[in-house]
Amino acid sequence: MMEEMTECEVLVMKAIWSVPEPMSLQEITEQVNRLHHKKWKTQTVSTFLRKIVAKGYLRMERQGRYFLYYPLVTEDAYGKQEIAKCVDFWSNGKADRFLTALTQIRELTDEEKKNIKNLLDELD
Repeated sequence: MMEEMTECEVLVMKAIWSVPEPMSLQEITEQVNRLHHKKWKTQTVSTFLRKIVAKGYLRMERQGRYFLYYPLVTEDAYGKQEIAKCVDFWSNGKADRFLTALTQIRELTDEEKKNIKNLLDELD
């Protein structure tokens, strides 16, 4: 398992995942600030990017005068890993406890309920 990202590093990754093409430091900084209502400077984002690269979530590649950043882990894969950690830690590995907690903290839409029922039916 890869080293865990900090909350700020995850915000940077969410900005990177939100755009399908590789981005430069300047573009990532603009995207993070726009998406997450931050006022981070490029030096701050550069520090986070260096750490994320070292942890193995990103690769950087020189393109002319700039470096472009490429995600090595998809948002979906990272999200599933984080959800699994929540289920293991907070629900003692029990998916039903996790789902119960989810329904207690926010009301599910009719579409979400239908999708969950379909998923459960597929398990039979």
